[in-house]
Amino acid sequence: MHSTFPRALIAEDEPLLAAALRHELQQAWPALEVAASVGDGLSAVREALALRPDVLLLDIRMPGQSGLEAAAELADAWPDSAAFPALVFVTAYDQYAVQAFEAQAVGYLLKPVQPARLRQTVQRLQQLLAQRGAPGALPALEQALTQLRALAQAPGLGGSVRPPAGGGAPLRMIQASSGTQIHLVPVQEVVYFEAADKYVRVLTAEREYLIRTPLKELAGQLDPADFWQVHRGTLVRAAAIASAVRDEAGRMHLQLRGRPERLAVSRLYAPLFKAM
Repeated sequence: MHSTFPRALIAEDEPLLAAALRHELQQAWPALEVAASVGDGLSAVREALALRPDVLLLDIRMPGQSGLEAAAELADAWPDSAAFPALVFVTAYDQYAVQAFEAQAVGYLLKPVQPARLRQTVQRLQQLLAQRGAPGALPALEQALTQLRALAQAPGLGGSVRPPAGGGAPLRMIQASSGTQIHLVPVQEVVYFEAADKYVRVLTAEREYLIRTPLKELAGQLDPADFWQVHRGTLVRAAAIASAVRDEAGRMHLQLRGRPERLAVSRLYAPLFKAM
């Protein structure tokens, strides 16, 4: 902590709701300092890394990045020497979301935020912060990663690879551009897909193409047994992975068959590469 009192960061894209949440927090937890309030996921990641809050309240649906995506990116960039924030997700009522949060013991608030529910959440956060560092306690980052991995698979919440929508056959051919030409690229020739601004890069052993289909949408059309998500912006063909290597900082990278570059693996997906 940076001061005697715990600090919080609010990420909520609706200014009136953000102001109301700040006010209710001040009433329920006077000792809590709201260090900043931002309106999108990218800003939440940037400010959280700069401010190192003890509590992070994330709206599930925000421009640019969802609350879950922001939390996953933040976990990947978080320094090992600092305690990861306690997470609270703010969401409109959704049965699947609530079930997922409760199953993983993740703090959540429903919109509009009710004072009674907020007080319960505050009590849980206070207990959580007080228990940190106790003998046998799971490190805050590891606990958050375990929760985020489970939430990524929850209906209506996840952004990870899922079976093809509607139970249909997986995508077998991709129409991709290279310069002024449109190419038909067999999916089995793709080494990996990588999000890049408004496009997705399609990398084969010999060439690179571009498509406009968002990576999240593309993931739902691919066979999850063939393509693994290893980073928020990367899907790699499992058969193209030659090895997984940790660098001196403990970060994992993939050596590929057919491509010279190495791919970074985020902390969220590192358990994919545990030795059998």
